[in-house]
Amino acid sequence: MVKFTILLKKRQDLTQEEFVRHHKNEHAPLFKSLPEVQQYVRKYVQGHTQPVALPGMPPSAYDGTTELWFDDIEAIGKLFTAPRYMEIIRPDEEKFLDLRGCGFLVCTENQVI
Repeated sequence: MVKFTILLKKRQDLTQEEFVRHHKNEHAPLFKSLPEVQQYVRKYVQGHTQPVALPGMPPSAYDGTTELWFDDIEAIGKLFTAPRYMEIIRPDEEKFLDLRGCGFLVCTENQVI
């Protein structure tokens, strides 16, 4: 399996609470409703940055994460180029994300513990 992690940067005009509320309560149900998501995504997890300072660590550069698991890399491309994704999900992302400030990783996992 392949994990696609999106490092989320919220729009600057939103508070962290507004960002989390939209991500959890509006974006997630909309995303899950797409047939392509049901076809290609094996697992979907959201994470939201907590307001903590850790000794010796810089402040977080991101406001949250989306983690998606797929059977293979090709499935990632099929989902994110699907017409319904571009027509329905991309406009919703623009409501709460700074898309140019987001990053991503495509990884295989190596469980240690």
